[in-house]
Amino acid sequence: MKLFDVSVPLSEATPTFPGDPRFDIDAVRRMARGDSVNVSALHLGTHSGTHIDAPRHFFDSGPGVDGLPLDVLIGRARVIEIPGPRRGIEARDLAGADLPGETRVLLKTGNSALWQSSEFRKDFAFLAESGARLLLDRGIRLVGIDYLSIEQFNKEGAPVHHLLLERGVVIVEGLNLSGVPAGAYDMYCLPLDIAGADGAPARVVLRELN
Repeated sequence: MKLFDVSVPLSEATPTFPGDPRFDIDAVRRMARGDSVNVSALHLGTHSGTHIDAPRHFFDSGPGVDGLPLDVLIGRARVIEIPGPRRGIEARDLAGADLPGETRVLLKTGNSALWQSSEFRKDFAFLAESGARLLLDRGIRLVGIDYLSIEQFNKEGAPVHHLLLERGVVIVEGLNLSGVPAGAYDMYCLPLDIAGADGAPARVVLRELN
């Protein structure tokens, strides 16, 4: 049984979406200074690194991350590789994917190579509206992608987020799928249980199926 940790480690070098808080960790108590324990204070955004978008991210009346169903966050997921230049993922790119019976899809693109830099890149691959509609039509309940947004950078109105979140589809952003072959896996995706939050960092692990 092989496990893949597809989470991005949080550090001061982790890229941050423009306008979001940067990750920072401060020493509060340190044994080296004579304290009895080591304790740190974290400063980060709800959409830092690998994270979940809850419906409340775009809908004030939508459920927060603590209201997301665990049976969507844990279960079989299919990694679909989209080769070629980073661009919008259209319906035609997903039409041939092996999706019957699948409810969770993780999109592996050239974005995974971008984690080697601490600088945010605007030219990341994203899910286009036609691709989002196809996944909805196929009954997908969770969609993940390997950079900090599933939406084209600065796309007016954020139509893909609205399409997915208003239908209750969980969005997982900030995955690193560089070492994961396309195929089916068991997925364990557990965001921090923050009451009412619009999103939360998550640890995401994939397990090879026997």
